[in-house]
Amino acid sequence: MNESRSMIWLNADWRFQRGDSARAWYKGHDDWDWRRVTLPHDWAVEEDFSQEHSSGSGYLPGGIGWYRKHAALPAGLQGRRAYLTFEGVYNHSQVWVNSHYLGKRPYGYSTFTYEVTGLLEYGGPDNIIAVKVDHAETADSRWYTGSGIYRDVYLTFTHDIHVAQYGIFASAVTAERDRAELQVETRVMNETETSAELSIRHTLLDAGGYAAGSAAALLPVAAGAAEDNVQTIEVKEPKRWSPETPYLYMLLTEVLQDGETVDLVRTPVGIRSFSFDPAEGFFLNGEAMKIKGVCIHHDAGGLGAAVPGDVWTRRLRYLKDMGCNAIRMSHNPPAPNLLDLCDQLGFLVMDEAFDEWEGVKNKWSVGHNVYPPKHFGYYEDFPQWGITDLQEMVRRDRNHPSIILWSIGNEVDYPNDPYCHPSFQTMTGNNDANKPAEERIYDPNKPNAERLAVIARKLAQAVKACDTTRPVTAALAYPELSNLIGYADALDVAGYNYKEHLYEQDQAAYPDRVIYGSENSPGLREWLAVRDNNAVCAQFIWTGIDYLGEAHGWPVRAAQAGFLDLAGFPKPSYYYRQSLWSETPMAYLAVRRADEPGMADTGGRYGGVPSWNWEPGERLIVSGFTNLAAAELRLNGKLLGTGRPADSAELFLSWEVDYEPGTLTLEGKDGQGRAVKRELRTAAAPERLSLTADTLELRANLRDVAHIELEITDAAGNGIYEAELPVTVTVEGAGELLGLENGNAQDLQPYRSHTRSTYHGKLLAYIRTGAAPGTIKVTAATPGLPAAEAVIRTITP
Repeated sequence: MNESRSMIWLNADWRFQRGDSARAWYKGHDDWDWRRVTLPHDWAVEEDFSQEHSSGSGYLPGGIGWYRKHAALPAGLQGRRAYLTFEGVYNHSQVWVNSHYLGKRPYGYSTFTYEVTGLLEYGGPDNIIAVKVDHAETADSRWYTGSGIYRDVYLTFTHDIHVAQYGIFASAVTAERDRAELQVETRVMNETETSAELSIRHTLLDAGGYAAGSAAALLPVAAGAAEDNVQTIEVKEPKRWSPETPYLYMLLTEVLQDGETVDLVRTPVGIRSFSFDPAEGFFLNGEAMKIKGVCIHHDAGGLGAAVPGDVWTRRLRYLKDMGCNAIRMSHNPPAPNLLDLCDQLGFLVMDEAFDEWEGVKNKWSVGHNVYPPKHFGYYEDFPQWGITDLQEMVRRDRNHPSIILWSIGNEVDYPNDPYCHPSFQTMTGNNDANKPAEERIYDPNKPNAERLAVIARKLAQAVKACDTTRPVTAALAYPELSNLIGYADALDVAGYNYKEHLYEQDQAAYPDRVIYGSENSPGLREWLAVRDNNAVCAQFIWTGIDYLGEAHGWPVRAAQAGFLDLAGFPKPSYYYRQSLWSETPMAYLAVRRADEPGMADTGGRYGGVPSWNWEPGERLIVSGFTNLAAAELRLNGKLLGTGRPADSAELFLSWEVDYEPGTLTLEGKDGQGRAVKRELRTAAAPERLSLTADTLELRANLRDVAHIELEITDAAGNGIYEAELPVTVTVEGAGELLGLENGNAQDLQPYRSHTRSTYHGKLLAYIRTGAAPGTIKVTAATPGLPAAEAVIRTITP
């Protein structure tokens, strides 16, 4: 905090009421008996699963909810300009401050800010912020959205002369090894009644806090006006940002009047250059790179849409270890802290705005692709709010070095959903040939798909009004149509969803167009289409992590296409992908019955389990994944076979083995002396509940989270993959149990419960710190086994 600009986080101690309340907007409304909650908060994930609700949203409810915040403000802030920011409210929010109505925001993924100067009280009674959230229809999305104020809320206070919101944009004009030029655009507001002679000073600090470059200029600003200033900072021998070395500088921007600092803004900056080439692919800092991406949705299983940063950190590190270097934010603007983590951990990002425009998509409410669909969604608000929401995303996010693509939409060109075209009479081969035939029939009464090109051009223009340093893209479901109608021509680079078979012919037909995979299946064929083709630089696999909603039908309440499950535990498919993408030596074993489908049969999604508990003499298929040149398989020390993954059609090894108890070992080797082993041991009866915490120290800030992994093991500590036992978790002291998740998409136990069964032998507990230093005692108990405990210390931030 500095004297010129300060921020107050408002996440603590909100009052919440489920259902409508006619006068909850009124400052004097009695909310004493309302429930106390800490933001971020998602009320839907706390409630019961029911077939009454939409399968698309995971069989969880929506409805109406009210939030009220009592906030006392210090007298020292009197006279400052004040701004109230919500990073995300799903959806149709309305906001009041001290009974003054500020406005509404329909889109549940947009960050929005209201100026509240003159509406707040200081040094005396509480200010009352009231928020109504109206998510009446949950069949408004194809995936789980959550309900409530599910991201951070804060107040910002500034001088009357200040940098505008999103008023700093730093971008590297050049980023060579020996020299870089950082261009900084600044918009300054003068909200006084007199003109001001100002100085704008930028200082770029390296990670050690030392100045790496600076620039300054004079800027006169008339009364009640805003002025733009552009300066260039020269940086010698810059440390360039990349997925391998995600180096961040800190840009300090000062606005000075008569030698005094009236505003100071800090902006993390990464220096890098990148380009896309139609024939040669993607280049980062002058070097060719394959983009190994995954798509993710915004929930975290049992936490719903209210996902703390520490939870994302754990998940992103797993993806990083898999060899992933890129994230597609599908299909909406993400939480700002998620983008911060991509900057810090080193992920390239496709930032995506929309899943639908003017035309409403089918929303599956009784099972995925089960007719009839419902038709609610953002399309109702897009004509009025689309440009605003898009530009809000771009301006908010444009300083993130991780972002390399702005996506204006996902699969808005899907046939007859709802757009149609006369060419459907002759075209074949849309996104999914298994879809009903009516999706490929021409209906002249439906909206003409040629409208998509008109909208796309407007959206691309809106993006470029905010940022010309990154290309505009979209994820095309039906490029056969989008190429015909001019939609693809409105894009700088064209993303193809599940269309690997079109790469070669479309590269020939459109030699000046960059084509890449914006959404792809995880099979080997799809990866080889990128790996072995210089012109195709990327794939984004659906999906990185399992997510709530888009459920195939009761009792399945989540989509299970991820490399990580709902708890963020890696699946066997994770390790197969790791063997293809990662350069860190690895080995993994997956076992299945001989009559069950394997990884090659399921397109890289499923195939085997990490267990060596089977029936005596049972015929099994053992799959070995390794990124080393060769591997050997042993059972109880006996060599069963050797092989080279490169000699296999699917780039992994398989052996037929008759089961016998003991230890199964895969050892990968190469000619450079590197070796790595993976073992599976036959587990005995359950004897222990193992508890492992990823940290035993948290900051007392209502934000930090510890992950407690619970596993059922035998006396020797061997995990029992088949164990499904109820575990009750209690938390005492300076923290709380935020949620439990086991990864089982068919577990209908309400997430608000403190008891949940293990799945595949495991359960994850999320423990959130409180506001005061102290200790948190976590106890996990399951019938018939000794309880497990952990003590976590919370310290002053």
